[in-house]
Amino acid sequence: MWPGPADPVQDLIDNFADLDSLVRVYPLLLQGFGLTILLSIVTLPIATASGLAVAVAYSTAGTGVRRMLVVAIDILRAFPVLVLLVLIFYGLPFLGLRLNAFAAAVLAIALNNTGYFGEIFRAGIEAVPPGQGEAAAALGLHRMRVLIHVILPQAIRKVTAPLASNALELVKTTSIASLVSLPELLRSARVAQEQTYNPTPLVAASLLFFALLWPFARWVARLERRALATGH
Repeated sequence: MWPGPADPVQDLIDNFADLDSLVRVYPLLLQGFGLTILLSIVTLPIATASGLAVAVAYSTAGTGVRRMLVVAIDILRAFPVLVLLVLIFYGLPFLGLRLNAFAAAVLAIALNNTGYFGEIFRAGIEAVPPGQGEAAAALGLHRMRVLIHVILPQAIRKVTAPLASNALELVKTTSIASLVSLPELLRSARVAQEQTYNPTPLVAASLLFFALLWPFARWVARLERRALATGH
């Protein structure tokens, strides 16, 4: 006897929402989710601080150093972070420097985003009217104190939206760590999919990424609308 016609809805559920498969591998997914969060928490402050340091150095250095910093920022922004990770993880051992997968991923993502954060901070500093610094200097403040207490607070307020947007992109970039077999969320989902012969773990990983990033994305959207409304 020929089987009856296939039920497309049931096929969809069996392939992409199989609870039995999810129950088997959810600890693996949670472990990967935790590692993705840890990678983001470690990398984001490093990239932000490095970018700020680059912008401050650009604002206080001479012409020669500025040109070198512009070249460095352009190189970091032009290099695909995936290529950077491959060079760090697979290339540095030939120079006698071997990093584990976590350290290599942090370094690659931080270096790439240093260029972006540095450019954002630099644009914010340059957007502050020169008269602000001149007035503070006239009151006797040292140049570095003028930068820290007068220029930077205004600059950061002006670029809060692009800073938040770039931070969101950084978190999404952490998925490239799967290339070096770091068991972050994407890598864990792929391993789980191979164990269950079912794509449900990949769907679950997508939902976890969405749950992590959607509130952040909505906050970034509000910041961008506010920046458009206020003009900065």
